[in-house]
Amino acid sequence: MGRRWEMEEIKLDNWQKRSADHSKQYRQFLQKADKNKVLKRLPALHDEAFEKINCLDCAACCKNYSPRFKTPDLKRISKHLKLKEGEFIEKYLRLDEDGDFVVKASPCPFLGADNYCSIYEVRPSDCERFPYTNEDVLLKRPQITQKNASFCAAVYYVLEKLMTVK
Repeated sequence: MGRRWEMEEIKLDNWQKRSADHSKQYRQFLQKADKNKVLKRLPALHDEAFEKINCLDCAACCKNYSPRFKTPDLKRISKHLKLKEGEFIEKYLRLDEDGDFVVKASPCPFLGADNYCSIYEVRPSDCERFPYTNEDVLLKRPQITQKNASFCAAVYYVLEKLMTVK
C-alpha cells in the first residue's frame, strides 16, 4: 500500500531531510500533475505556506543563489542606488554561463545580517516572484521546483500539500 499523504499534517521540523527523501515523489508528481487542478490550488497554498514560514528566519535563497538581473531590474536598482548602470554592473554583477547577470558572490551583497534585503522595494523580479509557489513556473520548470524544494521550506510545504489530494 502506498504512502497516505492525505492524512498527514505537513511538519516543518527537519523539512530538508524529508524534502530530500521525497525528491523522487516530487519529480513523479510534477510530471503527471493535472495542471489546471494544481494552478487552481496554488494561490491558497502559497498564502498558507507563508502564514507558517517566515523567509527572514532562513534567507537560504539570498545566501546561496542569485536571481537574474534583467534590463528593467538593472535600470531600477542602479537608479535607486544612484549609480550608473555600468557602475552597478561592475560593482555587483557578473555574467553567468547562460549570459545572465547574477551577483558576483554569495551571499547576495544586498542581504543584511538580519536577513533583510537593503533593496527590497526595488529588488529583481526573480526575487519578487521567488519561490514561484503561486505561479505556473512550479509546473513548467520541474527541475527548478525540485531544486527549490531542497532549500526553501515554502516550496517543500506547497509540494507536500499538493500531493495530499490524489
